Formats: sequence, C-alpha cells, structure tokens
Amino acid sequence: MRVVIAPDKFKGSLSAPDVARHLAAGLQAATGSNLEVIRIPVADGGEGTLDAAVGSGFARRSASVSGPTGQRIRAEFAVRGREAVIEMATASGLAVLPGGSGEGGGRPDSASAKAATSLGTGELIRAALDAGCRQVILGVGGSANTDGGAGVLQGLGARLLDADGNELPPGGASLARLDRIDFSGFDSRLDDARFVLASDVDNPLLGAEGAAAVFGPQKGATPADVAALDAALAHFVDVLAAEIGPRALKAAAAPGAGAAGGVGYAAIAVLAATRRPGIDVVLEFTGLADRLAGADLVITGEGSLDEQSLLGKTPMGVARAAARAGVPVVAVCGRTTLTPDQQNDSGFRQVYPLTSLEAKVEICIAEAGPLLEQLGKQIGAELADLTRAATPPAKNARTKEPLNV
Repeated sequence: MRVVIAPDKFKGSLSAPDVARHLAAGLQAATGSNLEVIRIPVADGGEGTLDAAVGSGFARRSASVSGPTGQRIRAEFAVRGREAVIEMATASGLAVLPGGSGEGGGRPDSASAKAATSLGTGELIRAALDAGCRQVILGVGGSANTDGGAGVLQGLGARLLDADGNELPPGGASLARLDRIDFSGFDSRLDDARFVLASDVDNPLLGAEGAAAVFGPQKGATPADVAALDAALAHFVDVLAAEIGPRALKAAAAPGAGAAGGVGYAAIAVLAATRRPGIDVVLEFTGLADRLAGADLVITGEGSLDEQSLLGKTPMGVARAAARAGVPVVAVCGRTTLTPDQQNDSGFRQVYPLTSLEAKVEICIAEAGPLLEQLGKQIGAELADLTRAATPPAKNARTKEPLNV
C-alpha cells in the first residue's frame, strides 16, 4: 500500500517535515515493510514554504541580508534550475526581530512597527538573480514591516530620496518624507524575471482594510502609528505614480497589495507579479497531483484545524487534490473545532487531533512528535478500513447492482 503524507507545520511546535517524519514513523511501526510512505511537506505560501520547496527537490541556499531593523542576518531561499522560492519571513519577519530567541523572535513595538523594513527580502531576490534564477515565487506572511515594499525596491537598487536628495532611513514611517525615487540603479536582470506573489491576503494597500489598519497592530503599531503609516503609504503611492505612471495607483487597490506590510503592492506595481493563492502555488511546485497516482491514502493537517482552515488553508488544498485523484484523505491536527458535518463536507474521512490522546494543549505542543507517532500507529492500524470505506462495492456487470462479496 502507498500513503502520501502532506501536512503543513504545527505552528509553535513542529515544522511540516518533522510532522511528516513522525507520522511516517508511526505508520511504519504499525504496518511494517508492506507500506510505501511518500512525505511531501506543504504550506500555504507563508512560513513553511521554504521547507516545502526543499522537500520537493529545491536546493537550500543562504545569503547575508538586512534584517527587519537593519541587523545583518543569514536568510535562506531555495533554487531549482532557474526557479527560486523566497519565504520573506526568513529575512523580514517578526520571527527574526532582534531581542528574542526561537520561533517568536523579539517583541514588536511601536518603534519597530514604524522602522521595520523589507530590505532583506529585496536582497534575497537579488541573491536569487545572482544564482541564475529568473522565475521567483515570493511567499509572504509573518512580516515585521509596513513599508509598502519600499525596502524590497531598495534591495534591488532603487534609491528613495527626500527633498534634499538624501536617502531615507528604512521603514514605513519615513515614507512621509519621500520626494522621489531613483530607479537608475535598479537591477536590469529584473527585465527578464517573472514573479509570482503567493498570498491568500486580498487586502488593498490603503484605508480601513489596508496594510497598516489591519496588520499594523499585530506588528506593534499604536492607533497613532497606524494613521501615520497609512498616510505615509498613500504618499509613497503618489510618488511612485509620478515615477512609473498610473499603474502605481491601480496596483494600490489590487487584491493582495496589502499583503506583508505592502510588499504585495511593490511586487504588483513594480515587479509585475501575478498573485496566486499560496496553497495552489505550493502544491504546484511540489508536484502533489502527480505524486498521488497509485496512493491508497493521503494524510494532511496543521496545528489547529478550524473554521479558518476551511477558507483555503493547506489541509483544504490537499483535500481537493486528493478528491480529484480519487484518493481518500484524513487529517491530523493539534486540536480541532470542526463539527462532524464540517469534517465530512470538507472531504476528510477522519480527523485525528492530538487532544484525543492528551487533553492538555500545552502538553500536545511540547510532545507533538511522540503523540503524532501514536496517531500514525492508529491510522496504520485502521488503514485497510479507511481505504475500504472509500472504495465503492463491485457491481454485477449485467444488473449494475452491488455484488454480495
């Protein structure tokens, strides 16, 4: 039998490759050598996208770049041929703010909300160009900045100048003093490059649903900061329009322009990026559809399987792909709030939460690996029943009625 394991990360606990590894260990402990397990870590375009790329055959690379508050950090990206996958959180994310350790990074505050930059993401794109890549998937999410992607443009050679001809300091707040943008040093290799913005965020850049208003408070912005950042971004749009024309105005209202503190805006307006749902992009470069051929079961999941998951997050993308291939799918998770009807409507044969083994959520987070192995053993023991339930009974060729076998 063949099982495909295609999970997202369990945020705050395990990466997607680790989730897949623990599940595989449990499955094989229960079924022995008669089972072929294919591990395909996936993501929705945000954090974890890099792991998904590496798990699909991309080579991991790294570069020294500017972190969100200007500190030098080592950030990774992935390359396969002329294609690159960049997870901007590795260079410009909340998790790499200084002053903290582990996945959470430092604590964002008003100062970082106003000064954080996406410069490192632009430098990662330039590193990908140096590696010969001309197709770039830009996975956004978890960003610390609200700079409209101005830092990305700086990382690619643009100069943001004030009225005295001085370069602006980094961050969204300083855009209020922007006078002009000098593109004379912009990387000419971008003329031959193609960009995909992998994002499920459909917010515009400005206003009540924009980057500053919706996402700024998560990055430490006070109400006064939000108002100042939104006004600075609006000014940035006007100055950029004076440089590149009306497409800069149109891009500000485009769905996804508000993604990653406005990095979506710069990607759409200047890099002519095509926005696509993150899960679709990831499933495409992992080749999941082709690798489902001959599978008897698909296992997907994420840390919390809830109503938000139904809006297009990783498990639903995998479930749709499995349905198209005619393969039954089950989900694992740390916890779930879905009703049985929601589970069935989503296409999952079963949902296996860690909380079915351990009621305390904090223990589920700390001991996710061993608990996932237990779930793997349980799924392995039930594998024949799960696949049998998904197979319609054989029919008599003459009567079309189910055979009694």
